[in-house]
Amino acid sequence: MTVRPLDGITVVTLEHAVAAPFATRQLADLGARVIKVERPLVGDFARSYDDRARGLSSHFVWANRGKESVTLDLKQPRAAELVRQLVLERADVLVQNLAPGAAVRLGLGYEALVGSKPSLIVCDISGYGDSGPYRDRKAYDLLVQAEAGLLAITGTPAEPSKAGISAADIAAAMYACQRVLAALIERGRTGRGQRIDISMLEALTEWMGYPLYYAMDGQQPPPRAGASHATIAPYGPFPIGDGGTVILGLQNEREWAAFCRVVLERADLVDDARFADNARRAGARDELRALIVEAFAPLTVEEVVDRLERAGIASALMNDLADVWSHPQLAGRDRWREIGSPVGPLPTLLPPGSSGDGEPPLGPVPGLGDDTDAVLRAPCSSSGIRPRG
Repeated sequence: MTVRPLDGITVVTLEHAVAAPFATRQLADLGARVIKVERPLVGDFARSYDDRARGLSSHFVWANRGKESVTLDLKQPRAAELVRQLVLERADVLVQNLAPGAAVRLGLGYEALVGSKPSLIVCDISGYGDSGPYRDRKAYDLLVQAEAGLLAITGTPAEPSKAGISAADIAAAMYACQRVLAALIERGRTGRGQRIDISMLEALTEWMGYPLYYAMDGQQPPPRAGASHATIAPYGPFPIGDGGTVILGLQNEREWAAFCRVVLERADLVDDARFADNARRAGARDELRALIVEAFAPLTVEEVVDRLERAGIASALMNDLADVWSHPQLAGRDRWREIGSPVGPLPTLLPPGSSGDGEPPLGPVPGLGDDTDAVLRAPCSSSGIRPRG
């Protein structure tokens, strides 16, 4: 029987949307038992974002496989007490991203629990953290992308644009998972748990390190450059004569010389003063782009990719989402699996780094409240947890 890194670890989570669910899904993938507490009838509101995954919400399927769903109305004192007892009796980790202050009001804050269970790890995920002037603000992914400056550097010169995925939520989720794993290691040495305070703003601002340093001391920020790199040229999408598009990127002067000679078949450009180094190429990017588009106009995608490969220039195709489902590299590495769900089997991607004996359990996406009776009626100690009614 395969042993998983977090076998024997139980996580209770009061979560919704993306940040906390995606964090706890990572823990489930590593073998932890994750008990997800949801509102009766409606559950995690991400369940109703859409119905594009064969009748289920795309966000919910992505972030919630391998968990057990328990429904409790936490507005009722008895329900909050049941969750408290569940945490104290069974949990190694409590994760929550309720509205600011909600967990504390329910008696489920770290200070209210640690006296009874010093080994407990509590991870609180919020938009702005548990202190400071923004502490009580609601925070959604797009709002945090704006506060962290990501919108300011994303988009075109004419208009900013959000990232197409939930960048702030995902950043917070991955730091939460990282810190929980570190806390479990530390607990193994000291026997004591800890509280972890994860802020979406701080997580995404950490990812903004390069543009922040680029613009420090009042310097100009990197320009919004659409799908092209803001400060390296040529680096981005270029149209090809047969209607295709190729993404290419150069990193150094050796590659620039090979690009001119092999790809553009314009050896005269190698020593052209307009393009003598990256700074000059970036400053003349419109002129450079026109030369590249002209060179690619009589070619097919296959011909351009062949030249790029012969020159040792990194490139990629601009895939749509259907192309990603059938990507030859993912298929060649056997990265797709199936998981169960209330609507039947669904495809899922193996977590990066997992393979062979290290594959995660990949449990099903839970139906709302599927595990309420099993979790609450199963004895967990001499007293057990017993719901009333």
